[in-house]
Amino acid sequence: MTWLALCDHDGRRLSVRGLGSDKNDQPQVEDDPRTLLTRGSIMFETRLSADGRPQLLFGYKTTFPWQRSLTFQAIPGGGIAMVQVQGKSIKHAAIQRKDAGRTDVVRITYSWDSCAKWGRMTLEQPEVTTLTSVYVENPHPLSLEDVRQLMLGSGDHTFAPDMIFAALSDQIEPIGPMPSLLPGTPLATPWGYRPAETLQRGDTVMTRNAGVVPVLQTISRTVPARGSYHPVRLRAPYFGLQQDIVVSPDQRLIIDGPEVEYLFGQEAVLVPARHLVNGFAAMAEPCGPTISYTQLLLPSHETLLAAGTALESLYIGRIRRNGQHLHGSLLHGLDRNSLPEHGKPAHHVLQWYDAIHLARQRAA
Repeated sequence: MTWLALCDHDGRRLSVRGLGSDKNDQPQVEDDPRTLLTRGSIMFETRLSADGRPQLLFGYKTTFPWQRSLTFQAIPGGGIAMVQVQGKSIKHAAIQRKDAGRTDVVRITYSWDSCAKWGRMTLEQPEVTTLTSVYVENPHPLSLEDVRQLMLGSGDHTFAPDMIFAALSDQIEPIGPMPSLLPGTPLATPWGYRPAETLQRGDTVMTRNAGVVPVLQTISRTVPARGSYHPVRLRAPYFGLQQDIVVSPDQRLIIDGPEVEYLFGQEAVLVPARHLVNGFAAMAEPCGPTISYTQLLLPSHETLLAAGTALESLYIGRIRRNGQHLHGSLLHGLDRNSLPEHGKPAHHVLQWYDAIHLARQRAA
């Protein structure tokens, strides 16, 4: 898979050879405005207003040489709607959130394969394991001219202030559980620390409470380095680290100590790295347009030891019970009968306000 375009409020870029670590020697698509992308994905993240007011978020419109448009808009109740127009043909999809009323960041992934007459729009929320998908029958392909208008902002184009980023891939992008460690992250094994990317199925790792456990799978993915994928540097010696490590904002750390027991009545809690960013112990890491992450799948969601600190391994919940979600995920090529089932996370997961309060208590 190759990311071809990326835009946010700081800049826009498109390359038919791919962006960042996805860049190829040869063009992935012919550099001709008439070239059709019959298969691909548009991913974007945006904030939704708590009042659920309708708002055009992202899209383009053109009338030459015929009417074409693709728009995504917030709809009353806190959902997202997609409308694609080509001539007299209109394709439509809408997702309504069950927890509408909260102000949240959502990630939308719209994927299409016009040759297979198949499309899918998925809504996910960072830090939330559930997702919602709707399917689009016989979606239209996008021409390279359409893509340029959509991603580079030429012509009649919308990129609302609430938008965080948008990216375009030439493949069907996976949804669901995602890796969250840099490939070189040192993980504890019975033979010392090894980079995460070198560990394979059948290798063993040291865990926080369960001793030595086998690695079931190592999964990796390259994503746009923006929004909920923008890397976070965790600095030593904070969090018990022996060296700095870089993780995704959704990577959760195990935090324990007397403050945790006093504030939350728990021996330990899980804190997403995004909530630890404070300018000294954790900070946003400068990076290019894309970044590659990896992560380990363990039998019972055991806790990894990374450079001296405790990190959550890949959490997949009970995805094996949902064939559609499993097929659309990074685990799609695995035997569903061999996948584990993970119950609730082993520890309470702190929300942002609790995480900030804990950080202040520790700094006091």
